[in-house]
Amino acid sequence: MNTNLNLFPEDIRPHIIPSPKGELYYKCLGCGAEYGIEELLYVCPACNEVLLIHDRNKDQLNAISGETWQRIFDYRKMLKIPALKGIYRYHEFIGPSIPLESIIYLGEGHTPLVEANTTLQEKTGLKFYYKNDGQNPSASFKDRGMASALSSIKYLIDRGFVSEVISICASTGDTSASAALYASYLGSKVKSAVLLPHKKVTSAQLAQPLGSGARVFEIPGVFDDCMKVVEHLSSNYPVALLNSKNAWRILGQESYSYEIAQDFDWDMDKKVVMVPIGNAGNISAVMNGFLKFYNAGIINKLPKIIGVQSEHADPVYRYYLEPDEGKRKFIPVQTQPSVAQAAMIGNPVSMPRVIQIAREYDAASGHRNVFVVQVKEQQIMDWQLTANQNGHITCTQGGECLAGMVQAKALDLVDESETVILDATAHAIKFSGFQDLYFKGELAEAYGISSDSRFINLPDFISPDDPELIPSQEKPLGPSQFQKFVKDVSEKIATRLGL
Repeated sequence: MNTNLNLFPEDIRPHIIPSPKGELYYKCLGCGAEYGIEELLYVCPACNEVLLIHDRNKDQLNAISGETWQRIFDYRKMLKIPALKGIYRYHEFIGPSIPLESIIYLGEGHTPLVEANTTLQEKTGLKFYYKNDGQNPSASFKDRGMASALSSIKYLIDRGFVSEVISICASTGDTSASAALYASYLGSKVKSAVLLPHKKVTSAQLAQPLGSGARVFEIPGVFDDCMKVVEHLSSNYPVALLNSKNAWRILGQESYSYEIAQDFDWDMDKKVVMVPIGNAGNISAVMNGFLKFYNAGIINKLPKIIGVQSEHADPVYRYYLEPDEGKRKFIPVQTQPSVAQAAMIGNPVSMPRVIQIAREYDAASGHRNVFVVQVKEQQIMDWQLTANQNGHITCTQGGECLAGMVQAKALDLVDESETVILDATAHAIKFSGFQDLYFKGELAEAYGISSDSRFINLPDFISPDDPELIPSQEKPLGPSQFQKFVKDVSEKIATRLGL
């Protein structure tokens, strides 16, 4: 698509359409070893620790002032070039070495910030917004990281570094849906395989990778068991791992931070970002994204970051219970059933990233600015239903976030002077099965949830008393009978509504 650069201010014209400039490399969080990005790499070959992607030319970002970067990104919103309409609006901070022709765009990113209505804000005592990441193409936030990961694979294919690729991931549902969708867009170049814990993924989530044509393997156990199998496969066979162990996933998910900063006109003062923690990739990316913008002078304050975990899957919360950093020890937990199913992970692979980036984040803030709170399953479900009955479309993880915000306020981690942004990680429809079980009072005892009559909402069946007035496709009613049917049903509904 053509772009008339003469429409843009002269001083930022050279920067509006980016060209590949960065020199990216993998760096191990364990031994510090560095590797090129020309191969499919997920852990350090030397010590098996996770990696982060760095740019050797990152200092060039500071050659442009923070205010100029703000203008570049604001004007870039006007472009009609598909590669720059999504997360790669922030190309220089996400994948500066990736040429535009290698970028995959399926409509991800720039999801809406929706302010809570008056009822919700009065109920919680806080001003807050939901960022609806369920409005990404596969209906979850995973598309941010997958657009980055698959663009990097397309880049390797385009440059001849790899040929046919088999992508693989373990999933609690959302990752598999996203991985299968983005892989299918590349057609025969990338074949997708996903591993899911048997009967621990919602039917809607299972349908997504199947519909995208992926090979789906269900195995006994929970997500952590699937992850161990995937790790073994990626260590012993030539496959592209698409879990958040993949450092490109973290890069793409940093776009969440960039969008929040831009949507608030770059003012991060008195802002709090709440993030549910599962495999810990998302909170790592959110912190890293804000750090990059802060170091480049695009924002002048780092927002408070609060992670949220259910008491049924809370290893990160337990780690930070110890106030003395020198005494902290990460211990995986055995998860229990959780309605926040996408976050039901007892041994998050990105925990080393969380530890390192949180330490850097606090240091840059000049005070502790990263916290983790724990919530009960009952709170997750009740707050999700409260949100959805007040105009939101949040999933159970979004309910976990809202419950976490209420808990953070009770712990004096948040006050009325701050504005909170909650991460609604997926669309409510993906987890509607839990709502149905709640309404029917059929949630298994292991969840520890009782159905509150204030939230239960079931359909009323309205039918004429006279069986001769019941229409069907096989036996349509005549005109006179149909009028009686309409009148009978209308009167019954009017009575129920108190009209």
